[in-house]
Amino acid sequence: MAGSLDGLVLSPVADQAPGQVGTRTRFVYHEQGGRIWAEYAGGDIVRGHLVGTREGDRLDFRYVQLEHDGTTSCGHCESTVVELPDGRVRLEETWEWESQPGSGTSVVEQLTAPEDRPAAGQVSMVIR
Repeated sequence: MAGSLDGLVLSPVADQAPGQVGTRTRFVYHEQGGRIWAEYAGGDIVRGHLVGTREGDRLDFRYVQLEHDGTTSCGHCESTVVELPDGRVRLEETWEWESQPGSGTSVVEQLTAPEDRPAAGQVSMVIR
């Protein structure tokens, strides 16, 4: 089983459709006693939160987010935690919107470079 997600910063490896998370989105994960939660922002996302549980290498959580155009959306995600050969963490995700039609898969990976990480306690947003 991969180690704790607590304090890890992860980002998608590919962009999704507009209004969804993308390579500029940063997730700051927390984990305690089988519970997980994260804050995220960046790209099209102003602010997002997820909350759920971890059992072994399986995550089950719900997410809610606010996009720059003022819309909100929510959904459900199940992920598998994978430890990469270099020791970083990858989440292989299967998600489904609950507030709108749509579902899919995505991959997020742990960031380790200091310039890719938000400041302590904050989720960074890149506005271009």
